Amino acid sequence: MADTALIVVDMINTYDHPDAPALVSSVREALPSITSLIERARAADVDVIYVNDNFGLWRSHHDELLQEALRGPHADLVEPVRPDETSLFVVKARHSIFYETPLTYLLSRRGITHIVLVGQVTEQCVLYSALDAHIRHLKVTVARDAVAHIHADLAEAAFRMMEINMGADVLPADSVRFEG
Repeated sequence: MADTALIVVDMINTYDHPDAPALVSSVREALPSITSLIERARAADVDVIYVNDNFGLWRSHHDELLQEALRGPHADLVEPVRPDETSLFVVKARHSIFYETPLTYLLSRRGITHIVLVGQVTEQCVLYSALDAHIRHLKVTVARDAVAHIHADLAEAAFRMMEINMGADVLPADSVRFEG
């Protein structure tokens, strides 16, 4: 069992929110790196864990969230990153992937001590998740070109905060290494 997991944050998305216009172009830029990391993690037999907002659909199963996103105006951003039959899925309600979710328990049970974060939004959910991982003594890597932002300046500040304040490795996706 690998001690590393790839965490895909909020990529199952309907893009039906006020920040969507600013976010979509950044997602398009990050998508090739995100899909590459997902493929590489799967090939290395590394857990791929999707942690995703529930959009207020409290009775939804992850397949329902996926189908809703695939019916949205930007299904082309969701289809390439859809979970496969080996993917794990955790539903969240707030910004951090850890807040009120079973993720800490899941990572512990699977022996995971290092997470690689990809997805959206750099200056929100990715930043807050990196902080929560850091306080849980997990090693954090953020694939710089595999996270999408709404505000480029805030994303740059978030990268600096993750590196300096949290000791995260902020690397290009092609520099991320998975030990399977």
